Amino acid sequence: MTASAWKPLEIRPEGIAPSAQGLVEYLRDRTDFADVLTREKAVVFRGFHVAEQELEAVMDLLLPNRLSYLHGTSPRTKVGANVYTSTEYPPEETISMHNELSYSHEWPSRLFFYCATAPATGGATPVVDGGLWLDSLDPEVREAYAGGLRYIQNLHDGLGLGRSWKEAFETEDREAVESFLDAGQADWKWLPDGTLRIISQVQPATIKHPVTGTEVWFNQSDQFHPAALGDEVAAELAQIMPPEELPQSVSFADGSPIPDEYVLQVRDRGLAAAVNVDWYEGDLMVIDNVAVGHGRRPFTGDRRVLVAMSG
Repeated sequence: MTASAWKPLEIRPEGIAPSAQGLVEYLRDRTDFADVLTREKAVVFRGFHVAEQELEAVMDLLLPNRLSYLHGTSPRTKVGANVYTSTEYPPEETISMHNELSYSHEWPSRLFFYCATAPATGGATPVVDGGLWLDSLDPEVREAYAGGLRYIQNLHDGLGLGRSWKEAFETEDREAVESFLDAGQADWKWLPDGTLRIISQVQPATIKHPVTGTEVWFNQSDQFHPAALGDEVAAELAQIMPPEELPQSVSFADGSPIPDEYVLQVRDRGLAAAVNVDWYEGDLMVIDNVAVGHGRRPFTGDRRVLVAMSG
């Protein structure tokens, strides 16, 4: 199977009112949407002209158990009940392919995207079939990753690089954070300056889809690895700071470093195998977060894409 052999299913309002209410009625009649999403891996709804204030009714049908973005690493703003802006990186940067929260012990099964404002140019959300991504990697890379990964995070107390632990866990309650981390068997400690250092329990590089059994690439090693940092300042910091002091870093499960060329291969081949989903105002997309990785292409102009997730 080649990268072009898979693409998301597109649903347009043919025989359906081109409105939020039309989409709601369509979804109420589609009691098999979970099966459709498992089969198609990603579904795009175009031409329904859903306004932002109409989102709630649609999300209630597509995300049966909406989750908060706990343990999230990317900068985003909460704009509603477990609804967030997409990652707020500079528009000229590419966000590489990843499965949401795959470094954590809890990850969502579905992701929801909504375009409130379309970019002037670019800004597509690329999506990649996780099985194709895995197949695209050299055998030596797949073998090297087979033992799993260990992620390290340093979440400051309000002043520092990256996100604070209060932002990442949406709380100021240290005990609530500790309970979450203990549930994932992570090693953690509070540093004297209030920083929370997290060393994850070994996480897999691949997993099998819970319904189809397909093995897929499922990790965020390239986004945690200094070699893949696109920002010049971040890359310079990686040259002068040990990995365990960076906002985030990653190693193989035994603590040995991941070669730069492996990480760059993972990043580049994931992007190369991806299919771009371009955005028009009022469009929506739902993806299976295990079957499919996602990212972001660079853009110009204003781009406002909202995201939500469910278990």
